[in-house]
Amino acid sequence: MNVNIQFKKGVLELCVLVLINRQDRYGYELAQAVSKHIEVAEGALYPLLRRLVNEGYCTTYLQESSEGPPRKYYKLSDTGRDYMAALTTEWNDFVRNVANLMEEGTHNE
Repeated sequence: MNVNIQFKKGVLELCVLVLINRQDRYGYELAQAVSKHIEVAEGALYPLLRRLVNEGYCTTYLQESSEGPPRKYYKLSDTGRDYMAALTTEWNDFVRNVANLMEEGTHNE
């Protein structure tokens, strides 16, 4: 059983929001940036990007590319920045609580 897959699904959205917040990115570039930190199937990324756009957290625009057709770039909206901030707080709380739980376990045995 690969528990790691469940962790990745939960954190992928936050990673994508953080990366787009740093700079507008197109899909393939985003997949490359995420995969430097966590292993992710490229196929998992595009449905997530579509949902972020549909929910108003990201907007898109086309930009000419010297290497073929125009690329669709993703940009965080103000709502997306607020959502990213809320997810970041939740993530930090979650990580701290799990770390505390694990720490307590080692001291009480």
